Amino acid sequence: MTATGLLSKLTVGAVGLLCKTFLKIGYCSSVTVNGIENLLAALQSEERNQGRGVVTISNHISTLDEPVVWGILPARCYFNSRMTRWTLGASDIMFTNPAFSSFFRNGQVLETFRGSGIFQPAVDTAAKKLNEGEWVHLFGEGKVNQPVIDGLPHLLRFKWGVGRILMEAVIPPVIIPMWLEGFDKLMPEGRPSPLKFFPRPGADLSITFGKPIDDDEIRTALGSLVRHHQTPVVPKSSHGGMADPGRPQEEQKSAEVASHAWLGDAAFRTDRQKITEAALQIASVRSAITTLVQRNVEALGQEVMARRKYY
Repeated sequence: MTATGLLSKLTVGAVGLLCKTFLKIGYCSSVTVNGIENLLAALQSEERNQGRGVVTISNHISTLDEPVVWGILPARCYFNSRMTRWTLGASDIMFTNPAFSSFFRNGQVLETFRGSGIFQPAVDTAAKKLNEGEWVHLFGEGKVNQPVIDGLPHLLRFKWGVGRILMEAVIPPVIIPMWLEGFDKLMPEGRPSPLKFFPRPGADLSITFGKPIDDDEIRTALGSLVRHHQTPVVPKSSHGGMADPGRPQEEQKSAEVASHAWLGDAAFRTDRQKITEAALQIASVRSAITTLVQRNVEALGQEVMARRKYY
């Protein structure tokens, strides 16, 4: 093992144990975990050795969601890089100085630049990790979003990078929706300094892992949208949209990769249609797969809220 690998393992392990301690010392009123067996089964699957990655994707309700939520994992996971997640983190929040940058990189966080779109190194690396059988966690909204209206979850539109990462997986990844509750009470947005840096005591935390989304369900739904020309319209702005001068070339490369990946048959109307034509529709298909995944996360949230209301 290299020195960098050892330092990364120690960083992830130490943070994991610290988060586990935080969740157990009574600072929070309660910590409820449901469905963790769904995640552990995926992480322990032999299929990962053949390149089947694991994706968890959740709502994002506080700056402490990550990494505190992973304090619920068995301690044995923390010093095994295959049992700990890779995730994307905002450059302007996490990578603000050399010390922070080193810490988060060793903590398996990929530096992401807001406004740089889905064709940036962090998204490339996340897709690569998934094809190596790694576990990637995504906050689909791309930022903290705390409002709950009328007792129902209202998520921001998931970022299209979610769709790109999933579509470029060669082997169908295990996609596990997650739903977090209570972290917004632990770390509310909008508090003045210095209070905003300190978690509030007494929060009731809930972490729910849904069942993996069925591969065939995604293929069928996506194939139907493509056949009936019902994929979403993609913005044509000159900044990150389809009118961006560099976008066609990037889309063409993405289409080439995606056409040979697990959703290739469902995503393209003809059998390996010309990549130049496919590039025109790949962004729309990517938006559709992102929407399908978001619906699963929202459905899990509605289920959790309904169960809580019933009891």
